[in-house]
Amino acid sequence: MKQLEYFKRFSVIIVTGGSSGIGCSIIKAIQNVAPNITLCNLSRSKPAFFLGPTGQHFPVDLSDATALADTASELIKKIHSVPNGEVLLVNNSGFGDYGRMPDLELKKQLSMIDLNVRAVVDLTARLLPTLLERGGVVVNIASTAAFQPTPYLATYGASKAFVRNWSLALNEDLRGSKVRTLTVCPGPTQSNFFKAAGFATPPMKKSSAPGLDMSSEEVAQRTLKAIAKGQALLVTGWMNHCISFFGSKMPLVAVTRIGGAILRKMRLEQHRAQ
Repeated sequence: MKQLEYFKRFSVIIVTGGSSGIGCSIIKAIQNVAPNITLCNLSRSKPAFFLGPTGQHFPVDLSDATALADTASELIKKIHSVPNGEVLLVNNSGFGDYGRMPDLELKKQLSMIDLNVRAVVDLTARLLPTLLERGGVVVNIASTAAFQPTPYLATYGASKAFVRNWSLALNEDLRGSKVRTLTVCPGPTQSNFFKAAGFATPPMKKSSAPGLDMSSEEVAQRTLKAIAKGQALLVTGWMNHCISFFGSKMPLVAVTRIGGAILRKMRLEQHRAQ
């Protein structure tokens, strides 16, 4: 009931990458608590579910700066066409690429930076004047990979570290305004991420990693609760909390070596599975 009342303040909700994974689950969770909100999904593929009578799918490759700028202009017009109310922006789009940096395709690494980093800053900056006028929340989906260097996922982890630090700093920049941010750091999530990143099979299952691995639906529900509570940072799962906390207290080089050993083992297991 509290969530239902809270989300009534939003008239428009914009989600990037809402066709699958965490973004899809966030849209469906919002539909359950506030079915009359105008939903806007930004992704290359159209979602398989109904966005509602006022919802709209914007087919766009957010790693393309020109396409993003054009879509942002359309979004601003869409927001202004809706009666007064706050705006919720969820920057969820992103992907990883698993392997040793020398073995990975450079074009894909640069595309990852464009989507995971530049698109987040670009879209937020373009919509921010409208959000400051109407009021709202910017949710940035980072990762527990943001808390330490991640060998075998080097560019992905670094991109999420940027999102985490930038999002928290932006929240402070916006203090005293009608806009705030929430930085979400999920751990391993049951979605298409691992397949897209190059894993033959998910490296862990929920039953073998309680408090670490979650479904996208669980992450979405916790995200909505954190929005309603006014949190600035959400790390999902008690084990992820512990790993992030204790990892931050250890020497950075040591944490990197440990992370490398774990991810290297996953790499070997992936080769055996293929």
